[in-house]
Amino acid sequence: MLKLSDVTVRYGRITAVQSLTLEVTEGELVGLVGHNGAGKSTTLWAITGVVQPSSGAITFGGRSLAGLSPDAILRLGISLVPENRRIFGRLSVGENLRIGTSARKDRKQAEADITEMCERFAVLGRFFDRPGSKLSGGEQQQLAIARALLSRPKLLLLDEPTLGLAPIIVDQVFEILQGLREEGVTMLLVEQNAARTIEVADRSYVMRSGGRIEFHGTAEELAQRADFEAAYIGMAPAS
Repeated sequence: MLKLSDVTVRYGRITAVQSLTLEVTEGELVGLVGHNGAGKSTTLWAITGVVQPSSGAITFGGRSLAGLSPDAILRLGISLVPENRRIFGRLSVGENLRIGTSARKDRKQAEADITEMCERFAVLGRFFDRPGSKLSGGEQQQLAIARALLSRPKLLLLDEPTLGLAPIIVDQVFEILQGLREEGVTMLLVEQNAARTIEVADRSYVMRSGGRIEFHGTAEELAQRADFEAAYIGMAPAS
């Protein structure tokens, strides 16, 4: 479904992502893990058209994404849950959810899908008319995921969905992702929480500083690599 081939992204003289090759097959949950600043978010920005690669190719369903705007890429079926959730705090939960349907033309079905999301994420139904800013961090993350799902994406990108959340809420977020995976939702998950990501993902890519992929495989394959543990230990976020 998604393929990045030798993608390099530069900000002036700084290379944020270097010769990155990555694939996501339909129905997979693929993890991209690494230190803060390794280039994970930049990879998602390149996929969604926020930044343009200096070299390499990104294709979605066999179609090149080169030169397409973020809006055009959204309409192709790629939806992003951004870092820090970025909900609209002054808007109600319901208004935030309707933003997720803005690219859709099937308005009646879109409203039905909003109702379904409020059943899936019960807190959104309870606080439907409450400003988004009044939700807790974990509740805002549920809103951000629901909003992205309402665009009916073929591919869901998630950028650090557990960042800044309490451990019990981190568990809830990973339970949501596991449930989506079981439903067949295709996802690319960017996370600093490497251990949990590698555990839940079908495959994971491990990115080191400078935007290079050093390891790739299933949890079992990564565990069998003699050189993986030393690198993996150094990936834990600083406390």
